[in-house]
Amino acid sequence: MNETRRPPAPHPAERARTIAARGGRAALSPSDGTEHRVTPVLHHVHPSGSATIVLPDEHPLVGAARGAELTAMLELADHAPVPLREPVRGLLWITGWLRALDPREAREACLEVAEERPDPRLLDVGHGASALVLSPASLVVADAEGTTSVRPELFAQAEPDPFAAHEDHWLRHLELSHRDVVGLLAGHLPDHLRGGHVRPLGLDRFGLRLRVEMPDEDHDVRIAFSRPVGTPQELAVELRRLMGCPFLARRG
Repeated sequence: MNETRRPPAPHPAERARTIAARGGRAALSPSDGTEHRVTPVLHHVHPSGSATIVLPDEHPLVGAARGAELTAMLELADHAPVPLREPVRGLLWITGWLRALDPREAREACLEVAEERPDPRLLDVGHGASALVLSPASLVVADAEGTTSVRPELFAQAEPDPFAAHEDHWLRHLELSHRDVVGLLAGHLPDHLRGGHVRPLGLDRFGLRLRVEMPDEDHDVRIAFSRPVGTPQELAVELRRLMGCPFLARRG
């Protein structure tokens, strides 16, 4: 019996690190369900998997987390860079222990965040806002590649995709200015997906992902590179190859 070979794709820990590095929309909720989900003023996931979270001083979670550690979950949503009817292309859930930081710890945490991600909202900590830390017990990443649990130590060992910082800009440019290229890539689609609305969905060191919006449902398709790439020059070579020599690996 022939089995369909799965296309090369980033390891789940790498996909999780990439979602965390993008810093998408976040929602925080205590695991006991006593409080509704809240959108933090600011959140930042560190390479260790721990997260610094800023909330208004008056939020009930701040007071609860000063008295004892709480179990809580931080959800990060990775949104596609182009408008889609189903815009979330990946989710990362970090579950662990939440506690409020004392003033000294809060200053140190804000300085650490500022070194990676300067943000004026950090200046509100100590002036109407409080800093909390979520220490990870488990992480789960979910996207078109599947839903996978990631141990914190594997998350810490992984690196974000090398194109994570530029992917959104490149894909928006592809969508707005190079529909001809998208059309060439769509030529790799199987017959049953022809005629759908094809959109650039993702880019990583292993390949491109397209979203095909059909009348009844959406399909995500991975078009694999011949080898993993790590530089814009290597990426350009692979894109030219894909436009002239199809190498299709399909999912959905």
